[in-house]
Amino acid sequence: MTLPAIFDRLRLPVIGSPLFIISGPDLVIAQCKAGIVGSFPALNARPQALLDEWLHRITEELAQHNRDHPDRPAAPFAVNQIVHKSNDRLEADLATCAKWQVPIVITSLGAREDLNHAVHGWGGVTLHDIIDDRFARKAIEKGADGLIAVAAGAGGHAGRLSPFALVQEIRQWFDGPLALSGSIATGGAVLAAQAMGADFAYIGSPFIATTEANADPDYKQGIVSGRASDIVYSDLFTGVHGNYLRSSVQRAGLDPDNLPQGDLKTMDFGGGNSAKPKAWRDIWGSGQGIGVVDAVEDVAVRVERLEREYRAARERLGLRA
Repeated sequence: MTLPAIFDRLRLPVIGSPLFIISGPDLVIAQCKAGIVGSFPALNARPQALLDEWLHRITEELAQHNRDHPDRPAAPFAVNQIVHKSNDRLEADLATCAKWQVPIVITSLGAREDLNHAVHGWGGVTLHDIIDDRFARKAIEKGADGLIAVAAGAGGHAGRLSPFALVQEIRQWFDGPLALSGSIATGGAVLAAQAMGADFAYIGSPFIATTEANADPDYKQGIVSGRASDIVYSDLFTGVHGNYLRSSVQRAGLDPDNLPQGDLKTMDFGGGNSAKPKAWRDIWGSGQGIGVVDAVEDVAVRVERLEREYRAARERLGLRA
């Protein structure tokens, strides 16, 4: 299957994953200008009316960039919609996305046929994130164009399956757009994802440690100083298993090695305030690939490094062959 033409403008086969609270216009615009898909959760724009302002700014700034750099246009951007019953903004957010004809919509925590149909109505592409083959099949049955395979080691809500197992099973029956998420932090890992059968690498945690990210300085430093062994996998904070920085769990006064089980009923995207430690405000999500992130730097610098590593990996494999 040929990938949708919207992906032709990518400098690298990379999608910057939507980071709750952290991703905003600054980060998205920088990622797109650097040549990778930039994305953000619609819920990051609070109140809801702010989403219209964000989409206006992103659309205009990327259009200006394309006018100024016709030889190197920006990559498309994406908006993440949380399709969960606790998200009472979904319909309003989708209407705002329709107004600005958002190029790519990423759906999470629920697949809906009517949502996919609506996005297709304005010419957009839908990608749905999944953690196993069963959910992947449901998403495609309900009209998603492509899938984001969230494997073990991914930041935030993450699955338990090996990326090898997950991609292999999906590629037995699906030949459409497929992104892989899970500890991808170097250009070599991007190439490895493609070698396994994915079209794109889905990268989040390394972009937390960038100047454009809306993250607490201590959070950014936690990404820089952290290793794979500093990641805790728990369902306590949202009711769904996810990966978090051990240091943030300890700062919240909890023992990361003895966390109680969570309850799916605790998931809440309504934005209410609470004195209790809350993901993602107090408990910081992170994938296991952060051991190679050694500095807080501009997005452009990080993407340039990924590209150098990607090209070097391709050359290295070519020489071996």
